[in-house]
Amino acid sequence: MLKDVLSISGKPGLYKLVSQAKGMLVVESLVTGKRMPAYAHDKIISLGDISIYTEGEDRPLSEVFETIKEKESGKAIEISKSASAEEYRKYVESVIPDYDRERVYPNDIKRIVDWYNIVINAGITEFVEK
Repeated sequence: MLKDVLSISGKPGLYKLVSQAKGMLVVESLVTGKRMPAYAHDKIISLGDISIYTEGEDRPLSEVFETIKEKESGKAIEISKSASAEEYRKYVESVIPDYDRERVYPNDIKRIVDWYNIVINAGITEFVEK
C-alpha cells in the first residue's frame, strides 16, 4: 500500500514510514535503506494521498500504479532517463488515456515513472486494497 510511502520535498527518492515521535517521523529510504528523521517543517506527502488529473474524476496514484503494473507485468518501466517529454507523454497516454494534458506536466510524468520504478525495485507490489 502507498499510504506508508512518503515523498519528502528537497530529498531525493521515496521513504517508508518507520515510526513517529514528537514533532518528527523516522523514515527509511527505499533506495538506500538508510534511516533518518523527517521533521514537521519538511514538506512530507504520502503517495496514498496523490491523484492524477484526468478529463473526468481524478485517479488515485495507487490505481495508476496498478494499471502500470499490469501493463509492465509487474516489472520496472523501461524508459531512458534521457527520454524526451514527448516519449513520457506517449507512455502515460498508453496507461491513462484520459489524463489532463494541460494540468499534468512532463515533470509530473517523469516523477510518476521514477516513483513507480522505486517502489517496484523496493519490492512493493500491492497498490490497491483487494
